[in-house]
Amino acid sequence: MNVRRAILVILDGLRRDLISPETTPHVAAFAAHAEQFSDYSTVFPSCTRVVSASLATGCLPAHHGLQGNTMVLVEDGRLVRHDAGRPDFLQHKRRVTGRSLGVPTLAERLREHGGAVIFSNVSPGAAYAHDPDGHGRIYHRAGSFGRGRIPLPEAEQLRVSLDVAGDRAMTERFIAETVLAAGPPALTLMWLGEPDSSQHALPLGSPEHLAVLTEADRNAKRVMDAVAQLPDREDVLFLLGSDHGHQTVSGVIHIEAELVAAGLKGSLDSDEVVVASNGTSALIYLHPDAAGREAAIASFLAGQDWAGTVLTGAELHRIGQSTDNGLACAVSMRETEAPNAFGIVGTSFAAKRSEGKEDVIGAGQHGGLGAAEQSPFLMISGPGFLAGAVRSKAASVIDIAPTILAHLGLPGSGTDGNALQRGGCG
Repeated sequence: MNVRRAILVILDGLRRDLISPETTPHVAAFAAHAEQFSDYSTVFPSCTRVVSASLATGCLPAHHGLQGNTMVLVEDGRLVRHDAGRPDFLQHKRRVTGRSLGVPTLAERLREHGGAVIFSNVSPGAAYAHDPDGHGRIYHRAGSFGRGRIPLPEAEQLRVSLDVAGDRAMTERFIAETVLAAGPPALTLMWLGEPDSSQHALPLGSPEHLAVLTEADRNAKRVMDAVAQLPDREDVLFLLGSDHGHQTVSGVIHIEAELVAAGLKGSLDSDEVVVASNGTSALIYLHPDAAGREAAIASFLAGQDWAGTVLTGAELHRIGQSTDNGLACAVSMRETEAPNAFGIVGTSFAAKRSEGKEDVIGAGQHGGLGAAEQSPFLMISGPGFLAGAVRSKAASVIDIAPTILAHLGLPGSGTDGNALQRGGCG
């Protein structure tokens, strides 16, 4: 008797309008064998760590609690900014708040129902968001773990680079050890680091960028071919997609410096007002002692030509965020539909990072509400989906988890998303 399973492959950062027979021929051709979603969107901020948690849980950031790629935790009464991409962030968050994530992941839900195996070549924090508490197996270059987050033996570690070569090595291992393996888990997930990693350094549409798209497309084809030869193919749900798109960086704004200059923050080092940059967006946290500045900060931001959408209070909840940890305001940086030098439309300002590498003006970035960064792609083949069809009804990354659970015959209760199968079941 065949047992149903799901295989999910994510090409990080591949925006929907960059899929074509010329740029990604294999992904484009797969559309004939899968159902496409033409109104598929992501969450806010449109950043990989946030999206990973949303995809893994089927919930918005307000419920899973990973508010941004960079976010604040309240520690000993102070606002402390954290890079959520660090390998130990979710364990630190558990110590501070009592939970790594506020809701169960697919790995937790599937622990006693066939299990989950995750391969990821993005940031450690984004990878571990799929299984922060050790319910399945997860493979990442910063460390691979089995149940209970017990490190796997060195021979089983994933020692790859964050580039096209590393993605290919991971893909080959993913296929051999999960897709084609005997007695596979209920869910196997592979998250490629490209084209996102290179897009942060290259102009979108440049020859160098197109070469990276070609390699990412080839890795997707390797998995497609493996899935196609499975003897139980009719019982397999195969999902191929991305987590967000990219905009071209038109300028970089030091928001904290702007707030200091406006008299709304004491100094760059003061912690009564803390700005967490999230690429083309930023989250602004206020200590209770500074809560009275919320309206003035929102008004100031709304008056800046580099700010696009400014969100406070109920507006934060409307886009799936909460006011936890002192989050008082969010800004999606100003965007335009202007093309770059290679004809790729969509530009945005970026919020200067508090630490780490600088954004590259003219290269790609994401995090905000811009049309391109909010337009990932999704194709699904298997029971409940019609090959060659295009679904125009709105869908979101939070629909992935309930869709997988429905295919496996498990309840999706407690998620914010909905199963996407035609008729509502797998």
